[in-house]
Amino acid sequence: MKIRILILTFAVLFSISQIALAEENDYGTVNAWFNGKNATIETVEGIKLRIGEPSDVKIEVTSKISGHVIVALTETGGTKAYDVSSGPSKQDERIDNLNIESGWSKTYTWTVIPNGAWKNGNAPINIFIKFYDTKTKKEKIIQFTIVNPYILDEQYPGSSPAQTTGAAQPSPTGTSSEPQQAPFLEAAGAIAVMLGVWMWKRGSRT
Repeated sequence: MKIRILILTFAVLFSISQIALAEENDYGTVNAWFNGKNATIETVEGIKLRIGEPSDVKIEVTSKISGHVIVALTETGGTKAYDVSSGPSKQDERIDNLNIESGWSKTYTWTVIPNGAWKNGNAPINIFIKFYDTKTKKEKIIQFTIVNPYILDEQYPGSSPAQTTGAAQPSPTGTSSEPQQAPFLEAAGAIAVMLGVWMWKRGSRT
């Protein structure tokens, strides 16, 4: 009896692990990897990346329906922490696979590089897949976070130094870049004050 229960337990665990190998719904399945690590079952954590350090994101999409499949590699937040150095699309740029047949499958690979716009914090990389059935006119979406790297404030050896924007830069002479008041305006202000004092004194004598 105990052996049967043990066998049944192993069978259930095996079936669950097989189901968890891919993100799946009635319309399709998606598998994902980050630098070779399976990112489908759960988000890849504990990754630290330096500015300019390249990493590979890979997904495999299979459709169970005939219709359209839309693919997009996305980021969370307004500041884009990565540049795509190679791949089928840029961040947040959709890839349209139109009029595909049931059983269609395709693999995509991107090389992403932290660009320095975001550092000293986490910058998740997500995947968005939309399956649209042209027969039923219905759609279903699969989306999840592939990896959640921490971006270090360090430059990756051999990469070009990242350029930051929006911050005041020092002038070549080493003085502040804040606008300075023109000498003419300073002199005009002093004359106006002296004239005001002279007119007040003259008025007080009359």
